[in-house]
Amino acid sequence: MAEDKTRMLAHVHGHVQGVGFRWWTRSRALELSLAGYAKNLDDGRVEVAAEGDKEGVDKLKALLEEQPSTANRPGRVDRVQVQYTDPKGAEGFEER
Repeated sequence: MAEDKTRMLAHVHGHVQGVGFRWWTRSRALELSLAGYAKNLDDGRVEVAAEGDKEGVDKLKALLEEQPSTANRPGRVDRVQVQYTDPKGAEGFEER
């Protein structure tokens, strides 16, 4: 059921570098059976690409955005900008 698959590209703003945020994101993504990556950007944001079942992608988005975090999310998230696209066939989830 390819129509149930999606890809999210999120840019996370706040204090999200140097605090374990990418590791935390990877752990949550793997728990949700998602593929993709989390990487630091030069401007202080973290870019998160996640693809898989729409339900899992939506859950990860909610975990990135929720205030306050119920999942011990490290750092401070001020804002999350999200775009959805077609999946690219990623495998695994890595920290970049």
